[in-house]
Amino acid sequence: MQASHLYTNSSMSSGSFYQPMQEVEAYYLSQFQNKDHHLRYNDNSYDDSSLVTDFSVPNTYEPYCTLESSSVNRSYNTYKSPSTVNFSPTGSPMSQQESQSYPPDLHHSPDNAYGSPRSGSCVTNDVSDLRHKLRELETVMLGPDSDIIDSIDSTFQNGTDTCSSEMNIWRQIMGAGSRKDVKQVLIACSKAVSDNDFLMADWLMAELRQMVSVSGEPIQRLGAYMLEGLVARLASSGSSIYKALRCKEPASADLLSYMHILYEVCPYFKFGYMSANGAIAEAMKDEDRVHIIDFQIAQGSQWITLIQAFAARPGGPPHIRITGIDDSTSAYARGGGLYIVGRKLSQLAQQFKVPFEFHAAGMSGYDVKLENLGVQPGEALAVNFAFMLHHMPDESVSTENYRDRMLIQVKRLSPKVVTLVEQESNTNTTAFYPRFLEALNYYTAMFESIDVTLPRDHKERINVEQHCLARDIVNIIACEGPERVERHELLGKWKSRFKMAGFRPYPLSSVVNATIKTLLENYCEKYRLQERDGALYLGWMNRDLVASCAWK
Repeated sequence: MQASHLYTNSSMSSGSFYQPMQEVEAYYLSQFQNKDHHLRYNDNSYDDSSLVTDFSVPNTYEPYCTLESSSVNRSYNTYKSPSTVNFSPTGSPMSQQESQSYPPDLHHSPDNAYGSPRSGSCVTNDVSDLRHKLRELETVMLGPDSDIIDSIDSTFQNGTDTCSSEMNIWRQIMGAGSRKDVKQVLIACSKAVSDNDFLMADWLMAELRQMVSVSGEPIQRLGAYMLEGLVARLASSGSSIYKALRCKEPASADLLSYMHILYEVCPYFKFGYMSANGAIAEAMKDEDRVHIIDFQIAQGSQWITLIQAFAARPGGPPHIRITGIDDSTSAYARGGGLYIVGRKLSQLAQQFKVPFEFHAAGMSGYDVKLENLGVQPGEALAVNFAFMLHHMPDESVSTENYRDRMLIQVKRLSPKVVTLVEQESNTNTTAFYPRFLEALNYYTAMFESIDVTLPRDHKERINVEQHCLARDIVNIIACEGPERVERHELLGKWKSRFKMAGFRPYPLSSVVNATIKTLLENYCEKYRLQERDGALYLGWMNRDLVASCAWK
């Protein structure tokens, strides 16, 4: 489903709301009747502790398990319901008093980095402005064709009591929550966050906490992590969560197991590695000395099948040298440094009688210089960018423009082939609200595909989704500027960057296409493979998820 199709039109009865909604309506009614008491400030100079919210919504929420975002937040004075329980990634319960995840500072947010003060009230004093805001909210939750507000237009025109009209609108709009439509409430909540409507965002987050579950349907599981991202964004803690999650992960051996499970149940990574390997094997079929530079080697799993393929090459295998680049982040998942990768690949090459060398470059892609790569005369060079370039900041983040600068540096090496594998998603320069919709669309497809191949009662499924996917989701939603490192681009943009760096497309072979099609036969028929404009796309139903291409 494309982002433009996320809105649905439906009519709702004004009576279709349940007890928690009635309590919230009562709260809102009190706010309209006494707006001056919405916020209370002390007389001290402004800081985080000088803003205290006065409201409290008594409610009972079903416990749901998400990331332990609260551990990086400070204590807040909202939603201190003793019945609310969160769970840490280890499964230990935390009371809501221990786990507050709402913002202490309603005047400043990631989108207000320059400190411009906002109005202290979330409720407008202007009827026409209120009507406009309600129209926007109605459109988000009910679709553009809804006529709820128009139906009471005469009420505004005739000067009928504003509070009564407002509450009628609230009943209609908030009825969406009673349908338990997680996707629509997520969209409405992200719109409220985007508009800095903190009152509405808090209410919708409370609704979402009753709807999401890490052990439920795909949209409920995804919703749990997207809700965590929204909470972290309001609390300005997204970067802290993103960095802290690695410390909360299980032992490296367990994490490696989770990554292996994801690799096996979803063909995305296999597809990417196989298409890249096919292009490299095709380009190097007549070469005696091959040097492969992998800019994010991780566990080195990609090269196992390529070494085996070279071993079976008619006329004997070439001499292979692999330069593996990676920083300390992946070292945790490996359980140690790059020497572990080199030892594993060397043992494999020895087993298949392939001449082999491994060169470790333990550094971030930011810091790589040509002299770090150890390129030698007489080698046929291949460069591999598999799920890596989207981490490099571009011109929108830094004047250094590491993304384009790296491609220009690689071009100077005159490689015989360069492979690119990336997620087909647009989250780089997109503003928060459309970026949220794009992430919702993309990860909905991914979670649905996991649901097909990994049963919901699988004991490791929650760990796979939390440790391998949730971290990226939180970063996309909660972080901005240099702290947002998950910056995907569509293949069309990547093509422009490669062409500007002086590269030309390298055609993929029909053998590679046939091999990947055979791979997909082992998975659900909803996966699809398409070749368009010299590139391969792997998708789930009508959504492209991964794109692969080669350059020279």
